[in-house]
Amino acid sequence: MIPFKVFSTLMFLFLASTVLSQVSLGGKVISTVDGQPIENVEVYNRTTEAMTTTDASGVFSFSTVPSGTYELTFFSFEYQLLDQTIQLSEENEVIIRLQPLAETLSEVVLIERRERVFALRKLRAVEGTAIYSGKKNEVVVLENVNGNIAANNARQIYSQVAGLNIYDNGDAGLQLNIGGRGLDPNRTANFNTRQNGYDISADVLGYPESYYTPPPEALKEIQIIRGAASLQYGSQFGGLINFKFKEPNKAKPISLVSRQFVGSNNLFSSFNSLSGTVDKFSYYVYFQNKQGDGFRPNSEFNAKNAFAHLAYTFNEQTKLILETTYFRYLAQQPGGLTDAQFHEDPTVSNRTRNFFEVDWLLYALRLEHSFSEKTTASLQLFGLDASRKAVGFRTNRVSQPDDLSEPRELLVDNFSNWGAEARVLHTYSLLDDASVLLLGAKYYQSDNLQQQGPGTTGSDANFQFATEQFPNYERQSQFAFPNRNFAVFGENIFQLRNKWSVTPGFRMEYIKTQSEGTYKNIVLDLAGNVLLNEEIPDNRTFDRTFFLFGVGTSFKPNRALEVYGNVSQNYRSVTFNDIRVVNPSFQVDENISDEKGFTADLGVRGRWKRALSYDVSVFSLLYDDRLGEVLRSENNAVVRFRGNIGTAFILGVETFFDWNIKQTFFDEASSWRFNLFSNVAYTTSEYIESEEVGVEGNEVEFIPKLNIKTGLKTGYKNALLGVQFTYLSSQFTDATNAPQDVSDNQRGIEGSIPAYDIVDVFASYRWKNFSIETGIDNALNKSYFTRRATGYPGPGIIPAPPRTWYAGLQITW
Repeated sequence: MIPFKVFSTLMFLFLASTVLSQVSLGGKVISTVDGQPIENVEVYNRTTEAMTTTDASGVFSFSTVPSGTYELTFFSFEYQLLDQTIQLSEENEVIIRLQPLAETLSEVVLIERRERVFALRKLRAVEGTAIYSGKKNEVVVLENVNGNIAANNARQIYSQVAGLNIYDNGDAGLQLNIGGRGLDPNRTANFNTRQNGYDISADVLGYPESYYTPPPEALKEIQIIRGAASLQYGSQFGGLINFKFKEPNKAKPISLVSRQFVGSNNLFSSFNSLSGTVDKFSYYVYFQNKQGDGFRPNSEFNAKNAFAHLAYTFNEQTKLILETTYFRYLAQQPGGLTDAQFHEDPTVSNRTRNFFEVDWLLYALRLEHSFSEKTTASLQLFGLDASRKAVGFRTNRVSQPDDLSEPRELLVDNFSNWGAEARVLHTYSLLDDASVLLLGAKYYQSDNLQQQGPGTTGSDANFQFATEQFPNYERQSQFAFPNRNFAVFGENIFQLRNKWSVTPGFRMEYIKTQSEGTYKNIVLDLAGNVLLNEEIPDNRTFDRTFFLFGVGTSFKPNRALEVYGNVSQNYRSVTFNDIRVVNPSFQVDENISDEKGFTADLGVRGRWKRALSYDVSVFSLLYDDRLGEVLRSENNAVVRFRGNIGTAFILGVETFFDWNIKQTFFDEASSWRFNLFSNVAYTTSEYIESEEVGVEGNEVEFIPKLNIKTGLKTGYKNALLGVQFTYLSSQFTDATNAPQDVSDNQRGIEGSIPAYDIVDVFASYRWKNFSIETGIDNALNKSYFTRRATGYPGPGIIPAPPRTWYAGLQITW
């Protein structure tokens, strides 16, 4: 009943909002030649950092703006760039006249002209029904990414996002594994992961791992908000990653994009999309098929992904959107290696019977409505029906050959969840300045099922349990996890002066975690005889309610410079789903509890003469009851133990620069392009308190002290060529700071990850509606690895790919 009452209250607030008049900034864009309206002109308000496009009648508008002077930039590929200053004292409409280009410009020049206007996009203070003022955020604009997006190469796609730590599995990007600031990159589980604003992970609180990742070809941008996103999007320490899809083509009833790529190890990727607008109806749909053999034996994969976005605009105030996503893939997993195996030959595999299958169905319904030019609202319903299945031979004795007569271990998880999130955004006047209030509520429930037991002895992708054939299999369990979550949140931008704003916020969370099921306790003697076989019930309920608070600030002395800062509390819940999974590689403390702490950022970002974009910041994180892993000796064997290790403090500097060298020194060379970017993060960390032996004073795991990504991009007319360099210093994988042991010929699970450096090169050429792309990843053929897996896809070292190539053709119509 609580969610119903809150949603009723929110809807009452929506309907009770007073319709107040507000000055509107708008106009019409026409051609100087024939006076005809120009469609799809990008209009950038440099004063407020808002952006819009002209419609079929050439009309554009910015609502909810006070009277004053505004600097606008008008951009179109077919017309000359225009900067215009508009003095707005009352509601009026202006006529903008654009001059057609006197010559046909190359693709390189057109792209550079646009990037001068929209370089290093960051999230505006208010977008839609969300507030981002004072928050550390980065936006990956996919049309500006040069690299292997067909294989979803995260090292290249996220190259301009500071401080990210990325697992490189060589699986053509089927799963995204990114972390940062001391967060485990495994399946991006420490970020709240969304697409178009709704959750896509298995279970936001109980199992926040992302087995599905949208293809980059379908994305307009990737929005990343650091830990201060905890107030609006949930309590994760990492913050938010939101995949924003391309929008339907407004100018045509049907348009086509087809991308066909091939690469090393029989990689084949086919992506095809259709989009368009007919009257009030618009759509964007795609289908992708991706397959390959992998660079190691026993690593074949096949994936299919389909998506449909259907939208109907009732009028200027109301819009309804329906989205459906289906993703399915089957992959064979070659398993992990020991340190000795890796140094001898990183391409070997001694696992021939390990398979992994994902079946993912997402659906969402979104209603957007403007009650007035000051009050807008959104209501989003979303759900997930999915499963992940893993079967194979896993042992912490990684070098042990697979016993083909023994059953494989089988894990089957079924995820069923749904949720609703309502938001209302209201602009009002306070002390003669415009302030913005955001209120929202979210209800989320999941009913997940998990079963673990013996699989078959075969070598095929068989995900059927063989319990009757192997009744004494030691690792057997069956659980249901009916989790519930309700949250209320709010933020308010107080504009204290024309150039300074403060944004406080709060979030109230109610989380109810339940575990209902049994596990078997089976004891065998050395001869394999059963000494004990008992089924133990394990039913638990864990309720908690807590508040999170935070505040951000933004100071803009001019339109090219911003100083920002924020402090926000974070909270990461641990459910019994995390505890009950039996893994032969490590043990889990049954008294494991939630993490608590805060994130703080202070930085400066901006542009200098449209030639240099930058973002420089310092950050700190405090983890209390941080989850981690230590090594223990039990029964003359080394055990990897997971639990609340202690309190950790992390401090770092993150810098990003993008320099248009051509514009700085030889702007007259109009057919050329020359850009340099630098992304450097330096991070220190320490466990300042711990009850575990040998942990206090150690460095925090998953943190390379130095994280560098830098690149150079040059172009002439329609041709582009670029190179990227990546370097990460060594990092630990557990709280005991176990070093790398190259003589280890048994496990490969414990130890550090050595430093590594990678060079990637890429090239492209565009002609009319055709584009050719090619490149070489890891051009110097370095042998390296980025993770030590304690479970699937290991256990053991997971080698990163050697030198690989790719090439493909894109056709647009």
